Amino acid sequence: MNLPSILPKLTPPLGDREAISDAMYRCLWGFDTADAALFASSFAADDCVFDLNGKVMHGLEEIKAKCFDSIAKLDTTHFLTNVRVSYVEGESTAVGTSCGLAQHYAPGQGLRDNSRSLLVGSLYWYEFVKDESDGTSSSPQ
Repeated sequence: MNLPSILPKLTPPLGDREAISDAMYRCLWGFDTADAALFASSFAADDCVFDLNGKVMHGLEEIKAKCFDSIAKLDTTHFLTNVRVSYVEGESTAVGTSCGLAQHYAPGQGLRDNSRSLLVGSLYWYEFVKDESDGTSSSPQ
């Protein structure tokens, strides 16, 4: 679904804890809106690992090719809740967990009655690193 997205860097600037959570939200909003740039902004480019139910992808190029490109073309809605972040003020790394639900429909079928869908529940675990160039947080794993 193509909807407008807000740029990765919000104004006014987010506090560190908010920026950490925002990295998770940017990833999922990128899927739902097919916004590759927003999705990419949630990862530490080449120093990232994405494990999707045992399917491990290394680096943003592989994550985009094997995950984003197939999911972003679907009608999806990802919901994130129970976000927890462990962060020490002044540190450049953090970890986080959350729960999620995601609805998946074939392209163009998300709003049609009786469309076949896949509803998935997920437990997410993240490691974050602060991007000193712009102050945002990214998830290297």
